[in-house]
Amino acid sequence: MFVDLQVGNLSEPVRGRRWTRADVAREVAARAQRLVRRGLRPGDRAFLLFGNRLEFFAELLAIWRVGAVAIPLDARLTAFEVETLAGAARARLGLVDDGTTDAVRGALATAGVGIVDASEPPGSADGPPLPARAKLDDDGLILFTSGSTGNPKGVVHTHRSLRARWITLRQALGVDVFRRTLCLLPTHFGHGLICNALYPWLSGQDLLITPPFQPDLLMRLGALVDEHEVTFMSSVPSMWRLALKLAKRPQKGTLERVHVGSAPLSAQAWEDIRTWTGTPAVCNAYGITETGSWVAGLAGRDVVPEDGLIGEGWGAVIRVLHTREGGAPLDPSQICDVDEPGFVWLNTPALMRGYLDRDDLTEQVVSEGWFLTGDIGVLDARGRLVLRGRERDEINKGGAKIYPGDVDAVVERFPHTTDVCTFALDDPTYGQNVGMALVLDDASPATLRALHGWMKDHLAEPKMPVRWYLIDAIPRTSRGKINRDHVKERCTTLEPLDLATVLHGSGR
Repeated sequence: MFVDLQVGNLSEPVRGRRWTRADVAREVAARAQRLVRRGLRPGDRAFLLFGNRLEFFAELLAIWRVGAVAIPLDARLTAFEVETLAGAARARLGLVDDGTTDAVRGALATAGVGIVDASEPPGSADGPPLPARAKLDDDGLILFTSGSTGNPKGVVHTHRSLRARWITLRQALGVDVFRRTLCLLPTHFGHGLICNALYPWLSGQDLLITPPFQPDLLMRLGALVDEHEVTFMSSVPSMWRLALKLAKRPQKGTLERVHVGSAPLSAQAWEDIRTWTGTPAVCNAYGITETGSWVAGLAGRDVVPEDGLIGEGWGAVIRVLHTREGGAPLDPSQICDVDEPGFVWLNTPALMRGYLDRDDLTEQVVSEGWFLTGDIGVLDARGRLVLRGRERDEINKGGAKIYPGDVDAVVERFPHTTDVCTFALDDPTYGQNVGMALVLDDASPATLRALHGWMKDHLAEPKMPVRWYLIDAIPRTSRGKINRDHVKERCTTLEPLDLATVLHGSGR
């Protein structure tokens, strides 16, 4: 199960709670015994309907000790969503805590899922320790990436694929820099769980876990890093938009490495994060749930930031191809030239077993061990991956392919930009055109004119957004990602900015 023979210490710095390695061992043993008493058997599935606390990690290891499959869920899911996932996963038990609503508990009961309250003491683990029953090729983890209200898509990882991810990370990055790791990310998806939390912790390093994405916590992030002498943390770009503006920088210089994932990082944001953290070792880590999260990035410190630059594979081979057809052997003639954009494919031993009960979906993205990521990118002359955006986000303007991330990266550099999201608009002439949602700290006409001038200096004319929407905040998923379609839907209910009036200097 483990990369090392023992886990690290585990703490919740915000709540002032801490478990030593010995505490963790006792908790896992007792909780595994309770799960067995409640009827959990090897191969059964168990929901974890809470996260980001000590008990989550003890219950996760206890589930694995029994030989069962863990399914972490977003604690904010509604009763309807939980019931939908229960039908897809056929879980035997649902592990809840004192924050789980009565409605969600009722949904579990309706679905025939037994309830175990993880916030209650598990009792003693009398008798000999329960032997570890999980086998290497057994399913260990299911992460639902979509479909909580419709057709669920659950990514199934075996213990072998999880261990492959952790071993390849050790080979690429070592473990010393992770000796005091801070996890601010949710523990119900791959980035926060598999890599930010479990990789260091199961390698014997100390893990500090906080509630995810809390604004008041991000506003005192520098003090938190200093107080607990954090050496590593991972993050998503949306976190930095708040921290860079409102949080004081850490002063002790303990941070040695910082990852930013879940979305391409602009060069400007990269430099800003380097300045704030005090370390040049900032990496735009590329991770996909289906590949066990972090699958590529930069190991070194002395790198010139570039928009969308990822780096080399970490235990993975990266290819950029003209084709997006899965289910057949890849054709070498489809390989793109250097700096030629195409579809990003990965080959890694950490690849998922497949989607839960959806062989049809698996066959669409897997070809003889190669995985189609859905991302558009290039390989540069040094063999480094540079992302351009998601395939489904690509804007086709009269045959010209426009990547929204390219526009976002330019607008982000404008001094008054707080957040931005570019998306496709229906257009009677071109088929599609470019729209943009903006969050600005100053939305005066003068600032808007300055932004327009900035964009004209940095973007080719076809990439210029023709419709602007000023909004208070860009909606994001629980993972910190932007869904451009959702932003577009929200903007269609709003009045766009009267650009012609603004640009002629007569107000908004």
